[in-house]
Amino acid sequence: MGGVTDREADSAVPAADPVPFDLASMRKQYRAEGLSETELATTPVEQFARWFKQAATDGGLFEPNAMVVSTADAEGRPSSRTVLLKHFDEQGFVFYTNYDSRKARELDANPYVSLLFPWHPMARQVVVTGVARRTGRDETAAYFRTRPHGSQLGAWASAQSAVVAGRRALDAAYAELAARYPEGEQVPVPPHWGGFRVVPEAVEFWQGRENRLHDRLRYVAEGGGSWRVERLSP
Repeated sequence: MGGVTDREADSAVPAADPVPFDLASMRKQYRAEGLSETELATTPVEQFARWFKQAATDGGLFEPNAMVVSTADAEGRPSSRTVLLKHFDEQGFVFYTNYDSRKARELDANPYVSLLFPWHPMARQVVVTGVARRTGRDETAAYFRTRPHGSQLGAWASAQSAVVAGRRALDAAYAELAARYPEGEQVPVPPHWGGFRVVPEAVEFWQGRENRLHDRLRYVAEGGGSWRVERLSP
């Protein structure tokens, strides 16, 4: 009687499930209350301000100003990362970064950008698409002065997105700067650091609803400061 071959023995052992959860069954039933056209503010920034206030007060979010910034290089290859929104008004949405970082280099080559605010505890999302433009140096300097001393030093110590030898090298660079600019001494604004203002061309407000029939209302810029509102199918 022949024995079991190694190949047969291996096939008899069930393959380990790389995911210890049944992803297909992980679902939440979203809220019954929705978002109607009659409830919308005149402009997307006004509507964003309403939702942001709710997210910052009643939403239970850790950092409601955290947003996913998606860019693409000149060849169209995308990349995404989480960045903190630092200002918004009718002129756009502002964040700050190292101008030598990957996101900044991609925005210099291709200024079209998407911002996603994933407010999951509220079953809400906001998606801003538009064009990114660098902020002026005066605006950048004014914001830089509001940053904690350690964050100001960090803007100098980190060559963002560049390969670094190790954590020790990063800590050594920071320590050298901390000795040069002790607490209480003004740190100069790095010339390679500054802001981007995303001027919106479209802003979508997504409200989760029951049975996956979500509300999706999108403002589209029509020029002259006017906006058209569209309802998108979920």
